[in-house]
Amino acid sequence: MTYSSSLALSRRTVGRRGQNTVTFAVRARSLGPISNTIILIVLTCLIGLLYLTQVTKTNSYGYTINNLQSQQAKLKDQESNLEVTAARLQSLDRVAASNVAKNLVPATPTAVVNQ
Repeated sequence: MTYSSSLALSRRTVGRRGQNTVTFAVRARSLGPISNTIILIVLTCLIGLLYLTQVTKTNSYGYTINNLQSQQAKLKDQESNLEVTAARLQSLDRVAASNVAKNLVPATPTAVVNQ
């Protein structure tokens, strides 16, 4: 080691007069364990709230669908009853207007049965 290199080495380690020998290293700021826990709790609550709103919305749609299905069943029953009634009413008109019904002789009672 030469004289100049030893002086350079001593200058690096020992500060000069009027110079600050403390160096500040820039550290990345990070959250502490309490802050992380609070943030996780808040996020969990938000996800739970989102889940509950979706479930509630699905249930309300389920009730609406159930009501519409029951209404549809009632209307189908009513439709079948109306079809039967329409067929019955049309058949009476057809029978009365047919050629066979026109050729029938009206029946009159000949005697009364006494008991």
